[in-house]
Amino acid sequence: MRYLIASDIHGSDECCRKMLEWYEEYGCERMILLGDFLYHGHGGAVPGYDSKAVAEMLNRYASVIYAVNGNCDQDDDQMLFDFSIQADYILIPEGGKTYFCTHGHYYNCGHLPPVMGIDVLLTGHTHVPACENHIDYIYCNPGSVSLPRGMSKKSFMILEGNHLEWHALSDGHIFMQTDL
Repeated sequence: MRYLIASDIHGSDECCRKMLEWYEEYGCERMILLGDFLYHGHGGAVPGYDSKAVAEMLNRYASVIYAVNGNCDQDDDQMLFDFSIQADYILIPEGGKTYFCTHGHYYNCGHLPPVMGIDVLLTGHTHVPACENHIDYIYCNPGSVSLPRGMSKKSFMILEGNHLEWHALSDGHIFMQTDL
C-alpha cells in the first residue's frame, strides 16, 4: 500500500491542490492527514487561503483518507468534511510496523502516547520534517504542506512498505528517506 502523508494544510487551497496532484502522480492508494486542515483567524498568513475549496478538494478523496484532529481544527470544521477529523490519534499497521498517527500537540516525543508496541510515532504540528531514532520507536514528521518552519520547505511524505520518503511540495524532489 502506498500512502501520502501530510500535515498542516492550514486552509491553503493552492498547497492542498498541489499535494493532491502528487497523490495522483505517485499512484498513492491512501492518505494520512495529521491535522490543522483549516486556519481560523489568520487567513492572510497562508498563500491561497480558501477553507471551503480545501474541504471540497479533500472530500473528493474522503474514502481514502485517514485523519486526525489538529490544534487549529475546531469542532465546527467537521461540518465541512465528509470524513472524520475528530480523532486525537489513529493506529495504522503497515509493513509489519504499527504507526501511531497524531497531530503532535497532545502526543509527541516529550509526551508519549499511552499505547504499547508502537514502532513509529508520526506527527505534524511542528511544521519541520523529521526522522529520529529513539530507543523504543522512530519519530517521523512530514513537515508542513503550507507553512514550513525553520529552514525547511513545504513538504509531504510517501510511505510504501517500510520505506519513507520526504518530498518537496514544489517539485517532488526527495530530500530525505529512510527504511524502517
